[in-house]
Amino acid sequence: MASEKRTPDRSIAAGIAELISDPAIEGLLAESSTPETFCTELAKSFKVRPTEVALLRLERGILKFIFPPELRTVGTIPLSSSAVAAHTATSKKLELFNSFNKVKHAGFFESVKLGKSEEQPDAAPIQKLISAPILDPEGKILGVIEICRKGFDSSCGPDFTLEDLQQLELAAHVLAKAPFMASES
Repeated sequence: MASEKRTPDRSIAAGIAELISDPAIEGLLAESSTPETFCTELAKSFKVRPTEVALLRLERGILKFIFPPELRTVGTIPLSSSAVAAHTATSKKLELFNSFNKVKHAGFFESVKLGKSEEQPDAAPIQKLISAPILDPEGKILGVIEICRKGFDSSCGPDFTLEDLQQLELAAHVLAKAPFMASES
């Protein structure tokens, strides 16, 4: 049986990427990788629009959006807030909401126009959401990755499954090694 040679970092990234159902995730840790590239590929993997992926980086106790780009200058989320992203970061646990419209939350970020106008004609609210913390090897929080389904009712797409949540967790492990997740001081 022939053994396969890999560099240590490559074997970890490749192993995680192989566990994610879409092979397009593999190789996204290249130095040229950007949040836009990673999140766009992740959107394809989850069969959602890129505007239904949010990537936040923790900087000085505040979660800042690094994707989608339209949210970078709109606002931030303090870890002390009741926002789902803040709860995901502080609890360091995965979260799944297939009835997100029933979860008490501030809809401020949902009202921001994202992407091209033909991609999403109206500011549809989030109906379903999964969220995962991005942790460094020591368990320190680096940020949060969220995938949602937007629409005007629960028929906006299939419910998220535990398998989806596991795939998001694996994507978060990949993101933990991405240079763009390093905190900007």
